[in-house]
Amino acid sequence: MTRLGRGGAEVTSLGLGAAALGNLYTPIGDEQAQAAVRAAWERGIRYFDTAPHYGLGLSERRLGAALREYDRAAYTVSTKVGRRLEPADGTGDDLANGFAVPAAHRRVWDFTADGVRRTLEASLERLGLDRVDIVYLHDPDDHAEEAFREGYPALEKLRAEGVVGAIGAGMNQVEMLARFVRDTDVDVVLCAGRYTLLDQSAATELLPEALQRGVSVVIGGAFNSGLLADPARHPTYDYAEAPPKLLDRALRMQAVAERHGTTLRAAALAFCSAHPAVASVLAGARSAAEVHDCADQFAAPVPDAFWRELRAMGLLPPEALS
Repeated sequence: MTRLGRGGAEVTSLGLGAAALGNLYTPIGDEQAQAAVRAAWERGIRYFDTAPHYGLGLSERRLGAALREYDRAAYTVSTKVGRRLEPADGTGDDLANGFAVPAAHRRVWDFTADGVRRTLEASLERLGLDRVDIVYLHDPDDHAEEAFREGYPALEKLRAEGVVGAIGAGMNQVEMLARFVRDTDVDVVLCAGRYTLLDQSAATELLPEALQRGVSVVIGGAFNSGLLADPARHPTYDYAEAPPKLLDRALRMQAVAERHGTTLRAAALAFCSAHPAVASVLAGARSAAEVHDCADQFAAPVPDAFWRELRAMGLLPPEALS
């Protein structure tokens, strides 16, 4: 377990991202969700990340139910604030937001101090827990002023009160995360999709700043939403159809991996975890089989010759993992 920044939370080097437990794209059953969490536990994963956004609270409910059989002191849970859920009278589903669940609630952006506390209280109720270990401000891209003026101080107060162990922000961009690292006392930032084999934008400023200031980084989106897991079968990048140039690049990387007796999945996870600022890599999985595969790939060694060939081919920058 690695301690996050100066906070009181610890994480395993591989964590389970629980968006799929909220019926991301397609529905799964409660038993399948529970089996995925049980498989993660069997493989030594003790860090679990969720959010109200994931399935309009379904991910939190399923994760909390699955973790109930384990010692609370033995695992770490993170959730997020910024999207408050309110009951909705609408019919239909939530597929427009990526989740195959009934549209029984609606999301309300709210980074106010009151909104942060209310959102966290609702998350605790869904999880069935009296505390969470880490709370992230979730995607405050268009709400920077409110997030820095009210949302972050509210989290800082919750940490001081001992309600949470560590605080931070989770986003799909690096510029604002770097601002959180520079201008606040966060313990950790969750950077999704911006430090991968296909996108190293976090390496320019965010990761060096975090390392210098003692802020931990959790990496999400190691597979860039599918393209680096299996580019032939899942040619999606950042939740949309992959641009042809990126698809070609991923397929070329996959061919190099096969020549060196490894897999693109193993390389994608190894790349994320190798940076000294990175405390944990979150792997999203929707079944026990996917969890076991992620754990196998994470543990598999990737030959140095693979990285040398990627650099020689211009598929990675010259300084990457050198």
